[in-house]
Amino acid sequence: MKKTISSPKLTTPWSDSVGADNVWKEYPRPAMVRKSWLNLNGLWECAFNRDGSMPESFDETILVPFSPESPLSGVERQLLPDEFLWYRRNVTIQPPAADHRLLLHFGAVDHSCIVYIDGREAGRHAGGYLPFCLDITPLLPAATASDPLPIQFTLTVRVQDPSDTSWHAKGKQKLKRGGMFYTAQSGIWQTVWMEEVPSVYISSVLAKPDWDASCCRLLVHVTDTRQTAEAEGQDSSRSSMEGKGAADTCFVTARVRPETEADRLLRDDPSSPAAPSEASCPQETAICLRVKAGTEAVIPLPGFHAWSPEDPFLYHLTLETEQDRVECYFAMRKCDVQTDENGQRRIFLNNRPLFQAGVLDQGYWPDGLYTAPCDEALIFDIASMKKLGFNMLRKHVKLEPQRWYYHCDRLGMLVWQDMVCGGTAYRHWFVTYLATVLNALSLPVSDGKKSRFFLSRREEEGQQEFLQEMEETVRTLRIHPCIVCWVPFNEGWGQFDAAQAAERLSRLDPGRLIDHASGWFDQGAGDIASIHYYFFSLRVRPEPKRALALTEFGGYSWQIPEHSFGTKLYGYGKYQDQPGLTAGYRALICDTVLPAVRKGVSATIYTQLSDIEDEVNGILTYDRKVMKLNPAVVQTLNELLYQTADGRSQTP
Repeated sequence: MKKTISSPKLTTPWSDSVGADNVWKEYPRPAMVRKSWLNLNGLWECAFNRDGSMPESFDETILVPFSPESPLSGVERQLLPDEFLWYRRNVTIQPPAADHRLLLHFGAVDHSCIVYIDGREAGRHAGGYLPFCLDITPLLPAATASDPLPIQFTLTVRVQDPSDTSWHAKGKQKLKRGGMFYTAQSGIWQTVWMEEVPSVYISSVLAKPDWDASCCRLLVHVTDTRQTAEAEGQDSSRSSMEGKGAADTCFVTARVRPETEADRLLRDDPSSPAAPSEASCPQETAICLRVKAGTEAVIPLPGFHAWSPEDPFLYHLTLETEQDRVECYFAMRKCDVQTDENGQRRIFLNNRPLFQAGVLDQGYWPDGLYTAPCDEALIFDIASMKKLGFNMLRKHVKLEPQRWYYHCDRLGMLVWQDMVCGGTAYRHWFVTYLATVLNALSLPVSDGKKSRFFLSRREEEGQQEFLQEMEETVRTLRIHPCIVCWVPFNEGWGQFDAAQAAERLSRLDPGRLIDHASGWFDQGAGDIASIHYYFFSLRVRPEPKRALALTEFGGYSWQIPEHSFGTKLYGYGKYQDQPGLTAGYRALICDTVLPAVRKGVSATIYTQLSDIEDEVNGILTYDRKVMKLNPAVVQTLNELLYQTADGRSQTP
């Protein structure tokens, strides 16, 4: 039976500007830019069926990249677990140059899909939050000798999504939404795009800052498609083409220089995502070296300019082979746990204590669900929290398009990145209610085999899929300097062997912190002793090795009917107006949080950035039109948090 989404038409300030000719035109991968690309967002045909066969007709249209459940998609229909969603559009392009390849990129498709070119399978992918790439060159129609340009083909995508009926990663999606779980979404929800590359091309870049050695460690992978003819067009199991047909004998020229304002303007111009002009590249500031693909190289940076939230300084990196060129960036910063002058274990940035005052950010929108209506909306959320004095966002059980992380990089916003939780249906009597009691009583609970039934993670296949997607998440996002902490598990949702996951993350990405079990079910691992505070009293216990962090607290609610999703209200303390809500927030910070900071808490994360459906505990309303807390008070209290952490203030 067709399930139509009957949600209130709550719009954001950007809803009316979105249309078939104006939808996510920006270059989708700012940390690795090429000149040659084609945006495939816009109106596609779509159809639903249950037998999974190619439909004879496509009788609806959908605005990509918005999920069919969202108002901006124009469909507003729930894809059910026993249904298939089909997308189709015709593509007209110039044929790739001789000895070049055409790569088809999907930012994210929830949950599994098969991609067809003119009815022939081009590849498959499973995992609703990670990007993937297909080489579709061998499936393209040949240009005729009499009329070589252009060529046309039909791109078709079949999607299936079990949503919360399986153990796959789902975040906080739920077919029967309510409370702290939200409308399930499916299908294409990030940009679809193509780029032309030479047969030997740069496929991935990793620039790791080494603060103490005053250098950047650079690892470039180059793919040689001439070595993989037997697998042409197939890339169904990886989120990138890194390492496939690696050209280990290839050399890459790397040029490094401080990024200029012209570079930043160019990155933000959707009509010109290409390399900066030579005029913006002063040669006297450039470092040039030749590096071997697949081998780590050292870029010396004596007297480097550091990146911080106050000064988000970026270095521009150009990489060239004989045929390929990409524009990248990196930053010099260090984040770790050290002992301060008072003997407390604290989070340090660039070898100095830095208190991190953060906000829980779930990235939902009433018009686009998982997909923000536009790039300006992403910037608005980050900049709004920055203006309030916050210097960190915890991206909660969701991944964002890479442009979001780029904006955090350039605006100077620290990020704690959650892995997307999965597992079967959560047993809230255990992971929410009993867990808070056990935590208050300091009674530990193991997340080993005996607990996996209660933590909804018994399936071995689901465990292995989570670990694979965890590693792919790190490989996808670790180029972004804004990310300073990985959070594999939250409140026991699908948690298993968290200590082993933390160790695995440390080996893969040793330059970042790990909050291995946010909230409760602490296994004593990672860099952070993580506390959630909604019920009972806040107890802060000194940690000999890890830093203390209050990783969720607050959640105070005030419902404004004309700016709310519905009439239901979910939150952790109810108020009737801005003065009341602000007074409650002030009391919470002064009476509870500041004393915890004096006892050693070195990061705090308030719940949350915006309202989401029934959950009306945001600093902003769901439609982003009202700031519910008094901004001047929030700014003052954030400054007081920083002063208290630095020992500059002892009384509120």
